[in-house]
Amino acid sequence: MTEPQAIAQADQILIVDDTPANLDVLCQLLEGEGYRVLAVPNGEVAIRLAAEVRPDLILLDVVMPEIDGFETCRQLKQSAATSAVPVIFISARDEVDSLVQGFKAGGVDYITKPFRADEVIIRVGTHLKINRLTRQLTDKNEQLSRRSTELTEALEALQGEMHRRQKAEDALQMVDGQLSAMSDREAERWGVAGFVGESRTLIKILQGIRRVQNFGSVNVLITGESGTGKELVARAIHFGSTRARQPFIPVNCVAIPEELAESMLFGHVRGAFTGATMDRKGYFELADGGTLFLDEIGDMPASLQAKLLRVLEDGRVTPLGSTREKKVDVRIVAATNANLTAQIAAGAFRQDLYFRLAQYDVELPPLRERRSDVALLATHFIRLFAKEMGVAEPAITPEALESLGAYDFPGNVRELKNIIERSLIESEGEPIASRHLHLLQKKVAGPRIREPAIDSSTEPAGDLPLNLEEAEAILIRRALAETGGNIAEAARRMGINRTRIYRKLGEINGGALKAQPES
Repeated sequence: MTEPQAIAQADQILIVDDTPANLDVLCQLLEGEGYRVLAVPNGEVAIRLAAEVRPDLILLDVVMPEIDGFETCRQLKQSAATSAVPVIFISARDEVDSLVQGFKAGGVDYITKPFRADEVIIRVGTHLKINRLTRQLTDKNEQLSRRSTELTEALEALQGEMHRRQKAEDALQMVDGQLSAMSDREAERWGVAGFVGESRTLIKILQGIRRVQNFGSVNVLITGESGTGKELVARAIHFGSTRARQPFIPVNCVAIPEELAESMLFGHVRGAFTGATMDRKGYFELADGGTLFLDEIGDMPASLQAKLLRVLEDGRVTPLGSTREKKVDVRIVAATNANLTAQIAAGAFRQDLYFRLAQYDVELPPLRERRSDVALLATHFIRLFAKEMGVAEPAITPEALESLGAYDFPGNVRELKNIIERSLIESEGEPIASRHLHLLQKKVAGPRIREPAIDSSTEPAGDLPLNLEEAEAILIRRALAETGGNIAEAARRMGINRTRIYRKLGEINGGALKAQPES
């Protein structure tokens, strides 16, 4: 008996029997073999004690008051603390039904009373050894599983790093000293003519764009008046970076309904709200690996600013209605024509979000501050639109160029582009002259507010009507005309919300009055 005693020295056995004589006999027998023994008289006490001490094996009588051994075993197996503890039944009941019931309850063996001492010792030792080997095997399997997961993650990380390096090498080959990696077709499609010019201001901006292109994880904030080409700069930054082959997702923050903003940015799962019939990826997931362009960021609601900041800090999004986070790798390029510093001071924009967005900033000047580029831009637009229209490229008279050079362009490059496109249509192949240029001239304000003459499609000049709805329509038309169709600037000048202009545009002449898209 020396060998089993040495093996089982640390094992603890719980004996459960309502007969004191049986408890005494079993305790003396097992203690004599070197086991640590605990003895209790009923199932309820056994369940509580087993959960506390977690014995290595339980010897359990079947016939006991209140709850019998079968029920005691079932409850032990239902508890996470004791489910793995082997249970051996000891009972005078030797019917086949009793044996079957014991194994169904979760027992591993069944000893019939009156028992023989050597039989108890052998069976106890055998099941303790089996249990010990089972635990060792489980622990080993868990270690192997963890190691396998670690190796898989390390392999995936290595493959990802190799993939990123390959992408970086490919992008560097494509850059070739140019402003961006856009092809000629992409450049024309996205209006790269906005970079045409020789002014010092533009050259300095281009140098800054080239610098930030090489840092794909740096967020960029672009500021400037509407029509100066903020989205064009954002696309140049994206297509000239290592993210060029990944998505570029433009989002106008003003056009997103506030109640749907979180779902549209971060996605939602099915059933998240009424009408959510399926899972939907948000803009962040769609832009994973690429660039998310947030235009008019200054108009983002305060509630959404906090959620955007959290995503920028940890790089994870949680779809609406879900508790599961998703890792995203997205570069943020934001743009605004608002004074964010003033908005921060007024409490309308978060300072911490500003610092996250403006890791690098690009300030675009209005076209009136780089007048030397106007002629180059006009010539470029003539060539571009003539090609699109399939007509011969007309000349432009010196007088027309002089008129353009003296004009302030409240709508900036976008307005110049629209003016040239219309002049190309009206000139009908003749040289573009001053009469073909429709420049918005400001009238001197008189004692009464008058509607400026815009074109034949608007109301004639005259006093504002007393009807409030009609007067508002006229004022909106005038503001849009003076800003080259820019809704953001028109709303700022009128001191109203942009959504009011959008709503009014839908009412005026069935939506006939159109505004220019914002950059």
